Amino acid sequence: MPAAPRMLLILSENWTLADGRDLPALVRWAREAEDAGFDAVMLSEHVVLGPDAGAHGVMSNPRAYAAPGNQDPATPWPSSLLLLAAIAAATSRIRLVASAVLAPLRHPLLLARELGTLDLLSQGRLVVQPGVSWSRDEYAALGVPFGRRGRILDEQLAVMDALWRQTPTSFHGDFFDFTDVYLEPKAFRPEGPRMWFGGQHVHGPVLDRLVRYGHGFHPFGTPTSGDLAMLRSALVDAGRDPAGIEMVGGTRATFPDDDSCADLGAAMAPIAEQIEQGFTTFCVKPSQFIDDADELPGFLREVMRRAEAFVV
Repeated sequence: MPAAPRMLLILSENWTLADGRDLPALVRWAREAEDAGFDAVMLSEHVVLGPDAGAHGVMSNPRAYAAPGNQDPATPWPSSLLLLAAIAAATSRIRLVASAVLAPLRHPLLLARELGTLDLLSQGRLVVQPGVSWSRDEYAALGVPFGRRGRILDEQLAVMDALWRQTPTSFHGDFFDFTDVYLEPKAFRPEGPRMWFGGQHVHGPVLDRLVRYGHGFHPFGTPTSGDLAMLRSALVDAGRDPAGIEMVGGTRATFPDDDSCADLGAAMAPIAEQIEQGFTTFCVKPSQFIDDADELPGFLREVMRRAEAFVV
């Protein structure tokens, strides 16, 4: 019998369900998700937002996913890595997914230190999804060239890979240059934390990063069959087993109007097709389905009951 789908609870963007300053609530939710049988929790991030965050108009239903240009610039985005450290201390099994870590906005030596420490603290439960994001205002505020962000990320990935594998480490690139640095303690595994990559399409840079460093593919939206075939082919060409890449899908919430929650059963129904495509891990954002945090424990159990029914 195939394994039951692994369920992942999204802790970010739930501000219709919890106050944006009540960060201990998110830690409690992570414990409740672990108790209910969830495999992972996820937090995303921004450092700051500017006017371009809402350039396309704010989402009509506040329960929807934040996307480029559809959110209020005052949307709360607490530090994902600090929150995951608190969650690591409060849990023992559940994986900690730092999604959309905006690597180019940090120096890779500092980022390797933070990620390695969090991975070691959680005993290898950390999953990192480095990305470059979309907000020119955010990059301008931090003095990082927006147009070079992809090249910066690629160099950062090489830096962190070297730092976690060897001591001392030297690197001489276009953006970062250092000789004989020591970074101890290192991450839990010699190769560092598990890495996911994703995007709207499986194009050149995303595909290259997946093949070289990736342990999981977490697309934004629904990838085409051509995208998935391209990924499998590239992995095989690189001598990697496609089965070694964790495929991350999710629920598909549809809101009846701008003021109502979505139906959980309808949103989870597409998981069956995703399982047939090879997806094994599925994201769910609770505020899309409930408006009362007191209902969360029961909601989590219901999600797991429905997930387990896919393999009956």
